[in-house]
Amino acid sequence: MPDSHAQASDPSGSTVPAGPGAGAGEAPARRRRPVQLLFEPHLAEPEPERFFDLESIEDPAELLRRSTELALAFRAAAERATDFQAVAAAQLADTRRFDALSDTEIADRADWTPDYATKMIEYGRGLLQPRRHDG
Repeated sequence: MPDSHAQASDPSGSTVPAGPGAGAGEAPARRRRPVQLLFEPHLAEPEPERFFDLESIEDPAELLRRSTELALAFRAAAERATDFQAVAAAQLADTRRFDALSDTEIADRADWTPDYATKMIEYGRGLLQPRRHDG
């Protein structure tokens, strides 16, 4: 059976009866307040920016090898993406489409100059040519 005379201390350090049945005629116990924070918790530090962990490679020969490998891969990806842009531009400019776009409209959408859009449309038509004969 719990001790009906148990004492608890409040934040000020004085003791107060613990619980509602602390004793007949005594004042009800005060509610405990959370302890005041004296400092702010540390925020999670953002991780330093990493670029394929190249900054962690200390051997210059390995760094050159890995960075060259990445540069070639990005270059190939950029060329492939450019081919897809050209194909899309040619398809959007196809006059057989009811919603065909002009060179200027395509240039606006792709953030190109109208002259560059015209060249990309022609390049895309060339890329599409083999597909039409294969099927």
